[in-house]
Amino acid sequence: MHIDDKMFLIKEKDGYQKDFSILISMMNYARFTTLADLKDVSQEEVDFRYNGEFNSIAMLLAHLTAIEKVFQKFTFEEASDEEVDEYADTLEPAVGLGEGASVIQGKPLEYYLDELAAVRRITEEKFASLDDSWLYRETDFWYNKKGNNFFKWFHVFEDEINHRGQIRLIRKLYAKEKGLSRV
Repeated sequence: MHIDDKMFLIKEKDGYQKDFSILISMMNYARFTTLADLKDVSQEEVDFRYNGEFNSIAMLLAHLTAIEKVFQKFTFEEASDEEVDEYADTLEPAVGLGEGASVIQGKPLEYYLDELAAVRRITEEKFASLDDSWLYRETDFWYNKKGNNFFKWFHVFEDEINHRGQIRLIRKLYAKEKGLSRV
C-alpha cells in the first residue's frame, strides 16, 4: 500500500480551501487505514458472518458507500429529512445493515472498493467546488438540534472508523474459526 508523502500532514491541499483541506486530510487517512485492514482479504472473509448472523465485511463496505451517498444527498442537495429518508430507503439494506443486509454477498472485494472510490470522487469534486463557509452552514439535525455540514461530514468518516474496527474484529474471528495463525 502506497503511503503518500503528505499522508500524515493535516494541512492545505491543492484544489481545496483550508477547512475542506483539513476535512479531506482526515477522511483520506481514515480511508487509507480501512484499505490497509483489507490487505490480503479472501473472498470467503469478505462474505464471512460470524455465527452466521453478524455483519460481514461486504455488508460493512456497502454500508460505508450508502452512508456517504446519503450524506451527499443531505448536504450537497440540502434535501429535507423526508427526501433523505426516501433516498436512504432506496439504498437498503446497506444503510440499515442487520439481517436484511445478509443478501449483500458474493461480489469480489474490488467491487466494494470501486464503489467506495466512486462515491468518494463525487464527494471530493463537490468539496473542491465549495467555499469553506459551506462547512459551517447550520441546519436542523439529530435530536431537534442544529448541526453544521462540517459535523455531518465528520460523522461520515467517524462511521467509517467505527466499522473499520468491526472489519478488524471480523478478520480476527474468521482467522480463529478457521484455525489460521493470523490474528
